Amino acid sequence: MNDHGTASVGEEAGEVRRFWERLGLPGLIDVHTHFMPERVLHKVWEYFDTNGPLLGGAGWPITYRQEEAQRTALLREFGVRAFTAMLYPHKPGMARWLNGWAADFARRTPDCLHTATLYPEPDVAAYVREAVEAGARVFKAHVQVGAYDPADERLQEAWGVLAEAGTPVVIHCGSGPAPGKHTGPGPVAQVLARHPRLRLIVAHMGMSEYEEFLDLAERYDEVRLDTTMAFTDFTEAFIPFPGRALPRLSALGDRILLGSDFPNIPYPYLHQLQALERLELGQEWLRAVCHDNAADLFGRRVS
Repeated sequence: MNDHGTASVGEEAGEVRRFWERLGLPGLIDVHTHFMPERVLHKVWEYFDTNGPLLGGAGWPITYRQEEAQRTALLREFGVRAFTAMLYPHKPGMARWLNGWAADFARRTPDCLHTATLYPEPDVAAYVREAVEAGARVFKAHVQVGAYDPADERLQEAWGVLAEAGTPVVIHCGSGPAPGKHTGPGPVAQVLARHPRLRLIVAHMGMSEYEEFLDLAERYDEVRLDTTMAFTDFTEAFIPFPGRALPRLSALGDRILLGSDFPNIPYPYLHQLQALERLELGQEWLRAVCHDNAADLFGRRVS
């Protein structure tokens, strides 16, 4: 046994595959996985190494601290048919460079959905439009790390470009696991009031404001939520999902998407899937969340 409770990566991969095979799926689609320039990713890992006890009340070991090629190979071994390269800037002048790297990564990694990012700065609308025209399929916005207001006026044209293109945006805007100056449902509600057709995918189910972000999903047809780290033992220990909201989660089953935060998770990938299964919302709900909803959103249905 290794430190994370699995006998080997190979055994875990077999269990992951058996999970989706039991559901009659062709595999998984994970909308929240992180690939970025190696030196940037290592900085992210250093942050978790240093701040893990503050974020989760316990350590935050990175379970899949491998080289890029090993990580992509592992997702394929798990049977993840499509995944993302969630990357994000923390200062001006960084997003365009990250978008260039992500475009190259998508070219050499055909099962990765071409991912891009943005930051409130003078040229944001221009480079967002360029990324969309270059084939970006999904954007990442990180309100907590970027320390910016998503309702910032400099972002409004960019949001409009993305809404018009129908390009989804995975946005970390909840106040968990660590709050920021502009996290919470209020700023995102302002964005949606101006851009109601914007396809926002609220990361981490909106933790810790789970119910407030469910409110937004019920109000706006294009708002979705991803499961990243939600319902796991790790998260339930300090930001539990309210049991009274489970019927609402079930009713929104066509707009919940599998996300994992791979590789930056302090437990095995399999545990996220098991955490979803133990909600007991049914196999149809699991099939939709683990594959079908994202397959429809990104045109990845198996014929």
